[in-house]
Amino acid sequence: MSQPLICMTLTGKTIEENLKLVKKYEKFVDIVELRVDHLVEDEQLYARKFPSLIYHPCILTIRRDVDGGLFNGGEFARTTLFARALSFAKQDNTRNFAYVDFEEDFHIPSIEDAAQAFGVKIIRSVHNMKGPIHNLKERCDSMRKTGYEIPKIAFKVNRLSDVTNLFYEGSQLIDYDHIFCAMGPEGFPSRILPAFSDSFLSYTSPEETIKNTAAIGHIDPFTINNLYNFRNITKQTSLFGITGWPLAKTSSPEIHNAGYRNIGLDAVYIPVRSPLVSESLNFAEKLGMKGLSVTVPHKESVLFYVNEQSPEVMQIGACNTVVRKNDKWYGYNTDAFGFKRALEEFLGGVRIKHKKVAVIGAGGAAKAIVYVLKQMGAKVCIFNRTLSHAKQLAEKYDFKYCELGASCVEQLSEYSNLIIQTTSIGMTTESPQEIIDPIPFYNFTGNELLFDIIYKPATTPLMRRAAVSGCRVCNGYKMLEYQAYEQFKLFTGHDYEKK
Repeated sequence: MSQPLICMTLTGKTIEENLKLVKKYEKFVDIVELRVDHLVEDEQLYARKFPSLIYHPCILTIRRDVDGGLFNGGEFARTTLFARALSFAKQDNTRNFAYVDFEEDFHIPSIEDAAQAFGVKIIRSVHNMKGPIHNLKERCDSMRKTGYEIPKIAFKVNRLSDVTNLFYEGSQLIDYDHIFCAMGPEGFPSRILPAFSDSFLSYTSPEETIKNTAAIGHIDPFTINNLYNFRNITKQTSLFGITGWPLAKTSSPEIHNAGYRNIGLDAVYIPVRSPLVSESLNFAEKLGMKGLSVTVPHKESVLFYVNEQSPEVMQIGACNTVVRKNDKWYGYNTDAFGFKRALEEFLGGVRIKHKKVAVIGAGGAAKAIVYVLKQMGAKVCIFNRTLSHAKQLAEKYDFKYCELGASCVEQLSEYSNLIIQTTSIGMTTESPQEIIDPIPFYNFTGNELLFDIIYKPATTPLMRRAAVSGCRVCNGYKMLEYQAYEQFKLFTGHDYEKK
């Protein structure tokens, strides 16, 4: 199979708008898809001229609303648009549509014959917006009525195992071109790794119109090229990634993929989203991934599946890095290293030995942080909404603990030399207040140091409130960087290099 192509889906309302988008992204894509169903009605009549105005092969698509499109004018009207857009073929085939997308149940012999006579290749597609499609090979075989169509199967993913199956079945299809798209957050790997499913192309959307396709998982051409180095991914490329849920915001791909480029390593690092870490690990095993970063909420549950644990993992009770070696998963914790480096930079030489430190939260990240604070000789009180979790973690290190809420103000004030916020609260700026601020009841005096491990946004509402009071504040980006550098070395055997 040839190297997968990048197709940019055009969902602008006018021909002119789409032409401007093609001009902007022309260096980053191989094919464009004109979604006629997104054009305003008057503009739909002029779709025929579009291929002659650009220098890329173009797919003609008029997607019905039942298949996730916007066209609801009935099949007669849609058939007429197809006929009009494909008529009056030019002798120069580059000025015609190179492909036309017909659904599995769309069969108009006169149009299909005309398309083939003019050299327009038929993509035969099926979409399921509610759930997965199975038996992909059999389905593709049945869609190739003439033996020349390119079957396309796109479906909404219910769980990551649906994506795992897509890659497995795709790898069995080597006799003809096909297109597989797994839609939704869990389907993201299918967008970056079509080389591993032998898919003919991957769909992207311009940043300007990505809201039209974001729900089904499109990314923009800049990102797929510059961040994921799409054009250089082959079946020989080493695969790494990060798993968590919902994993909506992460800068880890930027750090790791830049590191691979800097040392000339043929590797790519991608998000692998799933609420079940077992499915993430199974996906990784089936695709031959060599390592995963592990984030919320899997840092503790992953321990059940790890064959060997580092001393830090055994002590901390949480794992943020797994490496695949000799058909086994080896678990490590680089959060502790990353936090210690970042905290020391933030403190600027100030020692926290015997200082009273408040830790907000008792999850996987908190476990690594408390481990470091014990080593540094701090006096710690752990505050958590679920008191039993705070108690369990605190008693491990002979620390104090307290239920997080308005009643803990006095104790929080006592342990306020340094406040370390370890929960996910603050990643969103949505109301109500308790969603964006884990300690809304606490009034800063200006004497506290605040370390919030969240890095997106760079300034959380809690950080902003503390800074206004005169506190020195720090986010979690340096912690992310330093722990990622340690992961990088575990993954590749190389020190991280910046350029």
